Amino acid sequence: MDEHLSERQQNILEFLAEYVEENGYPPSIREIGVAADISSTSVVSYNLERLQERGYVSREREVSRGLKLTSMAQAAIPGAVVQVPLLGRIVAGAPIPVPASDFPLMGDETIELTRDILGDPAGLYALEVEGNSMIDALVHDGDVVVMRHQQRVENGEMAAVWLRELGEMTLKRFYQETDGRVRLQPANPTMQPIYVDDPHMVEVQGKVVMVVRQLQ
Repeated sequence: MDEHLSERQQNILEFLAEYVEENGYPPSIREIGVAADISSTSVVSYNLERLQERGYVSREREVSRGLKLTSMAQAAIPGAVVQVPLLGRIVAGAPIPVPASDFPLMGDETIELTRDILGDPAGLYALEVEGNSMIDALVHDGDVVVMRHQQRVENGEMAAVWLRELGEMTLKRFYQETDGRVRLQPANPTMQPIYVDDPHMVEVQGKVVMVVRQLQ
């Protein structure tokens, strides 16, 4: 936690995180005051302004309960739970068609992980894996991979890749070859890599940052 925050401000942050997790919406100014043992709403507002200045909360003053914890605050609260949206399924095998250029949505499903494990939760989403082409990377059918949304990865990193020409998505290790081709490498000795001659036909959708094992 930021050493420049007072104990009261740290307590307010932790209460905000717990309240939103339990209720699905932020507390009122008066509820914060009760939780932090502050009788004056102006004192609550003062502390919220300091938290906003340091980038921990955002406020919409014209909206009732218009408080929101930033990703900076979520990463700073030890042991707190963050909900990562489960956006769909991805095949860890041969690519499969995906509607448009986005993942198929799975309603409002999420997975819950602690912030101290995830670090900064900004840009994270989860995908359920189908297939076993990444089993040597300890990614099995039915597992969930937590992805960080980014459009560039280093050679050898595991990524969700959109193949533009085919209109298909796949999960593989990404390699930029010296001859200009892109190699999408499975982690299964029984399967062959995918080569793409034109790197512009490959669009990285995110990098795997965690695998959540689904026990049978």
